[in-house]
Amino acid sequence: MSEFGKGCHLHLIDGSAFIFRAYHALPPLTRKSDGLPIGAVSGFCNMLQKYVEGNTGPDAPTHVAVIFDKGSHTFRNELYDQYKANREAMPEDLRPQIPLTRQATVAFNIACKEKEGYEADDIIATLAVQARDAGGRVTIVSSDKDLMQLVGDGVEMLDAMKNKRIDRDGVFEKFGVGPERVVDVQALAGDSVDNVPGAPGIGVKTAALLINEFGDLETLLDRAEEIKQPKRRQTLIEKRDQIELSKKLVQLDEETPLDFTLSDLEVKDPEPEKLMGFLAEMEFRTLTKRIAGQLGVEAPVIADAPAPAVDETVPEDIPFDAEKYECVRDAVALQKWVDAAYERGWVAVDTETTGLNEMIAELVGISLCVEPGTACYIPLTHRQGAGDDLFSTDQLAEGQMPLDEALTLLKPVFEDPSILKIGQNMKYDAKIFARYGLDVAPVDDTMLMSYAMHGGEHGHGMDMLSERYLSHTPIPIKPLLGSGKSAITFDKVSIDEATAYAAEDADITLRLWQLFKPQLHRAQVTTVYETLERPLIPVLSEMEMHGIKVDREVLNRMSNAFAQKMAGLEAEIHELAGETFNVGSPAQLGEILFDKMGLEGGKKGKTGKYSTGADVLEDLATEHELPRRVLDWRQLSKLKSTYTDALQTHINDDTGRVHTSYSITGASTGRLASTDPNLQNIPVRTEEGRRIREAFIAEPGNVLLSLDYSQIELRILAHIADIQALKQAFSDGLDIHAMTASEMFDVPLDEMTPDIRRQAKAINFGVIYGISGFGLARNLRIPRAEAQGFIDRYFERFPGIRRYMDDTIAFAKEHGYVQTLFGRRIHTPEINAKGPHAGFARRAAINAPIQGTAADVIRRAMVRMPDAIADLPAKMLLQVHDELLFEVAEDAVDDTIAAARQVMEGAADPAVKLDVKLIVDAGRGANWAEAH
Repeated sequence: MSEFGKGCHLHLIDGSAFIFRAYHALPPLTRKSDGLPIGAVSGFCNMLQKYVEGNTGPDAPTHVAVIFDKGSHTFRNELYDQYKANREAMPEDLRPQIPLTRQATVAFNIACKEKEGYEADDIIATLAVQARDAGGRVTIVSSDKDLMQLVGDGVEMLDAMKNKRIDRDGVFEKFGVGPERVVDVQALAGDSVDNVPGAPGIGVKTAALLINEFGDLETLLDRAEEIKQPKRRQTLIEKRDQIELSKKLVQLDEETPLDFTLSDLEVKDPEPEKLMGFLAEMEFRTLTKRIAGQLGVEAPVIADAPAPAVDETVPEDIPFDAEKYECVRDAVALQKWVDAAYERGWVAVDTETTGLNEMIAELVGISLCVEPGTACYIPLTHRQGAGDDLFSTDQLAEGQMPLDEALTLLKPVFEDPSILKIGQNMKYDAKIFARYGLDVAPVDDTMLMSYAMHGGEHGHGMDMLSERYLSHTPIPIKPLLGSGKSAITFDKVSIDEATAYAAEDADITLRLWQLFKPQLHRAQVTTVYETLERPLIPVLSEMEMHGIKVDREVLNRMSNAFAQKMAGLEAEIHELAGETFNVGSPAQLGEILFDKMGLEGGKKGKTGKYSTGADVLEDLATEHELPRRVLDWRQLSKLKSTYTDALQTHINDDTGRVHTSYSITGASTGRLASTDPNLQNIPVRTEEGRRIREAFIAEPGNVLLSLDYSQIELRILAHIADIQALKQAFSDGLDIHAMTASEMFDVPLDEMTPDIRRQAKAINFGVIYGISGFGLARNLRIPRAEAQGFIDRYFERFPGIRRYMDDTIAFAKEHGYVQTLFGRRIHTPEINAKGPHAGFARRAAINAPIQGTAADVIRRAMVRMPDAIADLPAKMLLQVHDELLFEVAEDAVDDTIAAARQVMEGAADPAVKLDVKLIVDAGRGANWAEAH
């Protein structure tokens, strides 16, 4: 590799411009074998090929790179939250083609570069300046006007479509100023496409006249009083801050931090086998033959194949055969798999570990698969004598790769942006690898693909997906590990058995990926997967690994206090019952309630004992004090056993923190589920429940910061159901729960108490989710007639809610699903059921678009949050429904609130324009209770 310097010629290709030109230049085109959209990829490859053909001879580049945008959120969005807010969402059929254009670039053996948080233009600017300073020439292959500020001093532009070179004269022709003053003109003129505000009423021509007269933007603004035209003078004076902001937005960053050098961009000839493989995979018959001829190789045969239907199980021509899986025991064998991953551009990955807790589980082995039927297992830490009762847990079995050696070989593959890593529940594997120093990216996840297409329809575990879509029953884990006291961990499974089991997992994962990837587009959920599911993997991984500090002493004191209060409640219950009995015994409680006290509603089950579940006691609690006290006792008992006692066992010995795990597919509506421990279900309706949050604390010098969407589901309801009264109430800044309480309970707003407001909140959320008078009576512990009266009055006050409910149920019955504002489909398989399931299914269908949209909003906020707070001493710790919890240095709280609130309140943009503004409340404190 030669050093870049004098005499070198660097070409920088604007990848995004190539993609969009290719997309709009060709009619829709799909791959015959599976229906995957490939029109833009075809055009992109043709443009790359023409570029390669046209750049030979003495003026040919010595170095070249295609530069792409990575994501839509950059540092400019931190400066101005409306930057590019008006841009339309990416077309559904273009989204799955974006990663394929990266693969195409790599297949042509051209450097492919992008940078999180920066635009492609910033990378181009940085490389152009570096190359110019090193004495080289630069040609920017683009017609983007924003790049014209770079022209001059050995930097030119080339409009590849018109084959027209743009030099200083070309820039002057476009802007009326030289390249060095382009940003000044753009700052004044603004840009409606990128939503750069500029100076209202001043266009490019006027801006150029002003800049040429005063020399530069700063001088113009300092001397604005001298402008003769009154309106223009007033605009420049009053809008100075806006104009200066606009300059920051249009000014390219020439010091973008890069992890490569100019020398890495040296021109290389295509590798025929790799390029032919990609073109054949895309099924580009004509282009494949043409390039094969130019390279002097034989074109691969591309067979015709019909596209399968969306839900059709792909015929499996290659049978599963455990005998063909390879056990990789040394570096030579592993290198072949590394090479195969580079050749294919992807690899399915799975880990085997000693447990399910990613924070403490040890890596036992890794399986890889590059094509169906071709998979391997790399044993790393299996123990001597595995499978035998006399094994030594400290001695490694023979015939394994040293762990460090294997990870050193795999690290470049796992971290290479041009190699796609495919997994099933990839968050687990990513956290395991992160603990061993590997940052796995980019990734695809078959579990999340299934969830995006079939949320609410069926489960998304690998075994179930394999049986349903591949007609293959995987090797079960239970016979390998056993159960009960005799169960072993995976490091004690024999290497031969482990190879068959683990390699099959990777094989299944790759086959599912090949099936699901094209189906995303046909199911119209590519945007959901790419913007709401996949980007959450690294965000949640980081949150979970960071964890939250918990004070064990606080939990101990709470446990003791709960025990004392439970004893007091037991005494009250015994007094009400007229005798002592075991309050925790459902059988004894049933006898007291129904035999001794003669309360109505007693039903015996198959065992001959009365049912005393929560639903039974809640019904009785509307009429009698004893079941109310039992419910209170049970709640305290649950708080003690589930939280104040159990949380102590979840404190990590190494970190002193609790590390919950979030399931992205835990709820059909898109809500995240928290497990091990569940931190989302800590009760907040009672004082005791709220106090548990006091045990969650910040490290010294930090505080906990809570940002919580205010009444987001009611705001979304107002938008979806088009309820003008609710829209107006939110616009006027009214507290909707307090407003409801005032109307329902005839209590003036200035006399509102927290308890009355809490009851109104239960009515608000209960009614919009189709609760019955029976259910509301149970929730509020009031008579059923009174509860039904509240519901009737509610529908009279907001008639649009009833219309929304009826329309949503009708849509679900017709289509079998409902949809969020962001396109997430929540399937409703029970919507046409009869009997007891019918009511639940209808309520779930009514709930889903509202709760699902709220879940999507906070997902979008979480995905954008790491970039927004990257430069702040702040960490996002927890997500609890509508709340995000952060740990922040004491002196950075206000800055963090500003940055996080901006992201959260703008999370719906630009995909959805809500009629009701999202509002985020912020609180801070030494512990979670204080912050919330």
